[in-house]
Amino acid sequence: MEKAQKIAQISELKDRFARMSSAVVTDFRGLDVETMNSLRNEFRRIGAEYKVVKNKLLGIAVQEQSYHDALLPYLNNPSGVAWSYDDPSGPAKVIVDFSKKNDKLKIKCAVVDGQVLDEKGVVALSKMPGKKELLGMLLATFMAPASGFVRLMAAGPTNFVYLLDARRRQLEEKK
Repeated sequence: MEKAQKIAQISELKDRFARMSSAVVTDFRGLDVETMNSLRNEFRRIGAEYKVVKNKLLGIAVQEQSYHDALLPYLNNPSGVAWSYDDPSGPAKVIVDFSKKNDKLKIKCAVVDGQVLDEKGVVALSKMPGKKELLGMLLATFMAPASGFVRLMAAGPTNFVYLLDARRRQLEEKK
């Protein structure tokens, strides 16, 4: 690989790590091309990117980051990196699910909020709710007072209608 290509790849990696919300590093040895394409398609489906990178170039790209020293021990053997720019738990979920079906894909680590997580941390991250689930929970929280207020306001007239119906049945029984 020429020096210009290496510089371009390092620049691209720096850009991806600067924009990411999370990155998961994997060992993909033993996966065939079809399986790798399937994995990449899973990442595209959630809006993440997956790329095979050279460890040395990756180490240089994150040299200025606070997590550089913590990441270096994981940069051995071939590495593939999945970047997410939106949902931090998305790549972890895909990789954990995919590694259950294909034992050749190994989880090395993840970088989230400047912290390096080991394999157990990646598994824990995969169990956290994603962005869509969190937005749904937030919406439900915002709507709870309004829906409670609507039920409260409707309770008076509803109970009054039930009272009138009960009185009508009572009068009908006396006849």
